[in-house]
Amino acid sequence: MPSQPQRKPVNTYHHGDLRDALVQAALREAEREGPEAISIKALAKQLGVSQPAPYRHFTDRGALLQAATAEAFRQFNAILGEAIRKPSKRSKLSRFAQTALDFGLRRNGIYRLMFASRTMACATTDSELHVAARETFAMLVESFEAPAVGLLRERHALQIWAALHGVITLAEQGLMTGHPARVTREELIEDIVQQTKAALSAAIEKAGVQSA
Repeated sequence: MPSQPQRKPVNTYHHGDLRDALVQAALREAEREGPEAISIKALAKQLGVSQPAPYRHFTDRGALLQAATAEAFRQFNAILGEAIRKPSKRSKLSRFAQTALDFGLRRNGIYRLMFASRTMACATTDSELHVAARETFAMLVESFEAPAVGLLRERHALQIWAALHGVITLAEQGLMTGHPARVTREELIEDIVQQTKAALSAAIEKAGVQSA
């Protein structure tokens, strides 16, 4: 009898797209176990390829992490963009901040890969990772829906950026549970959004008076 054709492993990749398969597998691993769990050797086994095969696309684990993090930022940007474009009574800045908060809490392994690792610091400023991250920050700046006056929008965007990271980190570590302030994470972010928008408006008005 003719031999039966061998079945491909469930997680195998189609010829020519091993690079993307490794990136997507790394993101799944980060989501399940955190970025620390990502291993080129384990991913190669998972995808059913030889141990040397991934190194045709990535020189080392760091290069794979940079590619995976860049893809995470692109996915994050798509989610943020959809939230900002969707009709709503809430401001664009509120929608950006609440969507980012939800992403950080629900997909914390991916979030830590993006915002709580040395991957960004080790990437060159012209890398795909920095390009994707700059797009995120540009969306944040634009979501203020305020005129560009010097770098006022950028300064206030950094305040939101830092506050979001702080709230997500505190919540993930359980440091907001049972807090005497009795405020939810969402309420806290909304308070920060409103305060920052008001501070930016005041700063723009002051800059206009001084330049008059």
